[in-house]
Amino acid sequence: MEFNTVELLGYASSLMVAISLMMKDIVWLRILNFVGCVLFTTYGFMIDAMPVVVTNGFIACVNIYFLAKMQQERSKQANLSCETA
Repeated sequence: MEFNTVELLGYASSLMVAISLMMKDIVWLRILNFVGCVLFTTYGFMIDAMPVVVTNGFIACVNIYFLAKMQQERSKQANLSCETA
């Protein structure tokens, strides 16, 4: 069985998304899913499949939004704990 670079990127993307969905930690789920979405977006451009590009680009943005929101909440919690100490 012979694979080309584009096919390998597609399989790597699928694998990364599948692995992300097995994470119990939501931060790791979001990070790995983001990586998978970026790979899938690249794959979509390479095969000229705009639905793949748009969908995975959107999901990557959603992951970044929630990662930023979680980081902001952690920073807020850290500031509150410093103020009460």
